[in-house]
Amino acid sequence: MKKYLDILSDLEQKINEGQFVSGQKLPSVRNAAKLYGCSANTITRAYAELEKQHAIYSIAQSGYYVVDKPGNRPNATESKTIDFASSSPDPSVFPYLDFQHCLNKAVDTYKYDLFTCGDSNGLESLRRTLVSHLAGDQVFVKAERIIVTSGANQALEILAKMPFPNGNSIVLVEQPSYEIYMRFLEAEGIPVCGIARTTAGIDLHELEEKFRQGNIKFFYTMSRYHSPLGTSYSADERKTIARLASNYDVYVVEDDYMADLGEEPGIDPIFAYNGTSHVVYLKSFSKIVFPGLRLGAAVLPEKLMEPFCQYKRYADTSQLSQAALEVYIKNGMYERHKRKIRSQYAARIRALNEAVRRHNVEGLVEISDGRYGVYVQFKLPAKVNLERLIKRLAAKDILVFSGKPCYLSDYKEREKFLRISISRARPERIDEGVREIIEEVRREVKSPS
Repeated sequence: MKKYLDILSDLEQKINEGQFVSGQKLPSVRNAAKLYGCSANTITRAYAELEKQHAIYSIAQSGYYVVDKPGNRPNATESKTIDFASSSPDPSVFPYLDFQHCLNKAVDTYKYDLFTCGDSNGLESLRRTLVSHLAGDQVFVKAERIIVTSGANQALEILAKMPFPNGNSIVLVEQPSYEIYMRFLEAEGIPVCGIARTTAGIDLHELEEKFRQGNIKFFYTMSRYHSPLGTSYSADERKTIARLASNYDVYVVEDDYMADLGEEPGIDPIFAYNGTSHVVYLKSFSKIVFPGLRLGAAVLPEKLMEPFCQYKRYADTSQLSQAALEVYIKNGMYERHKRKIRSQYAARIRALNEAVRRHNVEGLVEISDGRYGVYVQFKLPAKVNLERLIKRLAAKDILVFSGKPCYLSDYKEREKFLRISISRARPERIDEGVREIIEEVRREVKSPS
């Protein structure tokens, strides 16, 4: 199964990136089998799936050809913009046809049940399906402890507002961190403090001291493929954080929103090391399927179930979307699409890293070390005027995102950086974009005024 999915993902990527252009004939089944080192049956199965997606078509006694679909990648070829700012998925890889099929299947399967208000905890059959789905990430839990939410943000907002059994009130957040959550915490007047996290990791002694001092309700962290740094905690760091949480009765809210975009061995979530007593695990489906789905899942310790459910009183997530996601996961479409997205994004990260090696010969930019996810930190020299740099790049149709909003307003020890996202950066434009960024940084360093 893994070999088949890898081959299918590779073929999809080559078609999407134009390595196989419209009307081009694909390798014969026999030649493709030799190329991939597999059986002819595996290639036939992959080609059949591509035909089903209307990505290729077959001609008897001739072979398989790429379908001409000029609208398949909206605005991709027309736009002159190199987008390193957007964090939402590339529309060209949205699983439109697959999910349409799942919506139809969900209506046929559940009929009238989908048009009721439903359970505020989420569709029961979806929660049962998520038990095995989450187990693939070493998150072992019963369905009763899973709450389906309107995206991970809803869960984050509820957790910030609700009381915790430790009686504490302060939310501890990494600095930098998820900019939307920073603004939410400040706007709501929720007590919050920061702790520095860099591409090198976090000071665990400082973390322990903050836990020991008391009044920390929970520690919000992205243990894998952090936004905006793009880095992951080591296994030892994750184990230590899990241990400290139990020792000091501080909860950890682990936002694992990019879990599906990596395949590094041994990168298990903090949840896997805590025995579930002090870790809230959050999963989002927007980075794999599409943002408009607005579905997430919260795995809660038993002591947090009642207060969380009191704050989430209503069935405010679409029954139809939940049922369609259940079908999407159960029939293997989610796993296949995950591999496709992971492969494409990993290729873009590699292209970005190679471009930096080529053009950053003076070492003007320090980048985070990552092979998966969507973010890379471009740390800049102190003398660079960040706002002016961003304007100059925008004038060249290169969009980048400042690291400034990723900090709490009163946090002083900030790094000066750009958050570079590859999710909407066309592979063939990445080298050009990196070259222009480094050229503008060079210009800033030589003429800072």
